[in-house]
Amino acid sequence: MDNLKKLIREIPDFPKPGILFYDITTLLKDAGAFKESIDLMLEPFRGMQIDAVVGMESRGFIFSAPMAIELGAGFVPVRKLGKLPAETASVEYALEYGTNTLEIHKDALHPGQKVLIVDDLLATGGTVLGTICNDTACASPQSITFDVGPGYGGRSVALSFANGRPLAIY
Repeated sequence: MDNLKKLIREIPDFPKPGILFYDITTLLKDAGAFKESIDLMLEPFRGMQIDAVVGMESRGFIFSAPMAIELGAGFVPVRKLGKLPAETASVEYALEYGTNTLEIHKDALHPGQKVLIVDDLLATGGTVLGTICNDTACASPQSITFDVGPGYGGRSVALSFANGRPLAIY
């Protein structure tokens, strides 16, 4: 895990003063490290029946799409405002440095599906909370996984939920 942590470049004061940005492009250009990061994020979910993997724009796509393929699941993109062509549900959420709006197609997920929500990095949790709760409903996720940045120990973390409330961290 330390070898992956060393491949993530830290850029101070980006995108604004006081923010430490974790640049994953330095990890992604190393094929072995990229594969290892995907494998580590998949580890808690191998053997589980996952119907769809949800990934948040844009860096979350990089990890969630190959995870969906490996799990034999569909991929559902959550995009920034105005990027999806069909009817959407949207939510505004807080970032470390402002706000953002995410959208998902209203017909992308269905009741009873087992969904894995994936993002590239856990900072404030705003992106993932925005994905779980939108203007039409709150999901009851079974688990969420992040490739947690160097400031959090550089490891994958999976949150398990019961009735929409955090239950365990792996």
